[in-house]
Amino acid sequence: MNNVFVYCEIEGTTVMEVSQELLTKGRKLADELGVQLHAVVAGTGIKGKVEDQILPYGVDKLFVFDGEGLFPYTSAPHTDILVNLFKQEQPQICLMGATVIGRDLGPRVSSSLTSGLTADCTQLEIGPYTDNKTGKTYENLLYQIRPAFGGNIVATIVNPDHRPQMATVRSGVMKKAFYEGKAGGEVVYPAVNEYVSPEAYVVKVLDHHVEQAKHNLKGASIVVSGGYGMGSKEGFDMLFELAKVLHAEVGASRAAVDAGFCDHDRQIGQTGVTVHPKVYIACGISGQIQHIAGMQDSGIIISINTDPDAPINKIADYVITGPVEEVVPKLIKYYKQNSK
Repeated sequence: MNNVFVYCEIEGTTVMEVSQELLTKGRKLADELGVQLHAVVAGTGIKGKVEDQILPYGVDKLFVFDGEGLFPYTSAPHTDILVNLFKQEQPQICLMGATVIGRDLGPRVSSSLTSGLTADCTQLEIGPYTDNKTGKTYENLLYQIRPAFGGNIVATIVNPDHRPQMATVRSGVMKKAFYEGKAGGEVVYPAVNEYVSPEAYVVKVLDHHVEQAKHNLKGASIVVSGGYGMGSKEGFDMLFELAKVLHAEVGASRAAVDAGFCDHDRQIGQTGVTVHPKVYIACGISGQIQHIAGMQDSGIIISINTDPDAPINKIADYVITGPVEEVVPKLIKYYKQNSK
């Protein structure tokens, strides 16, 4: 009762990375609350193939729903599984990825259970809350933290009275890591027909196609990122040249993407990709909170900007004040001369 649950998303028999990131965070939250971490996964032909991808992250109990019609994902069967399982298990927290599936499934489950849901959280913490109207104090609530009002403020959202407290988190926001402590590691295989109604299978997927990403922006150790200050699509050519020399990936701010300087799949920030590179080079990026939310955990941040007071300079480890069209070619020339 009142444990932390993570919904694990799969593609075939492969557990998605965002789910493993949430398992890592869920384990920390469960330890802080003194409860267990439970996980749930649903698919077809997954028995014996997903357990080793989930249990090492500190899961005490894993619910594996294996049955026909559960993959590819459709809304109704997965909603039935979570709603009925949560009625039975009464979790206090449920986490899932802010993916196409999570954004469909999360609201359906929270609506069915009359629970709250905060989307696209960038941080999750445990803490107290006092209601100013009633004076009642709640302990150990989930702080669901996310940028709001277009990124102009950071909102901390709490759900005092309804359970489970539900939150979705985008891929890359949390860091995944195997759990070094001891966890229960129990696996159960519930009968799917006891949780899912026959009517739930009315929708059938006729074709399922997954297109691989063109780049590995999320996993890159060095990211060279450009903003509106790059001036043009041609300006980004310099960044691709620098990235080639550094064996890096190229990212962009939303302003640069909206201006057509770079493809949308390279956008970094609240509405794009979250990255954790060892080195992040920000070129012509002012550093609005939406962008910073997607790269603030980088190891070393280098800012190249004509504005010495640009917001990104406040979190940068090194600041180069100057025009990118002068600084970047010098970096390219230097690295070409000094790279082995």
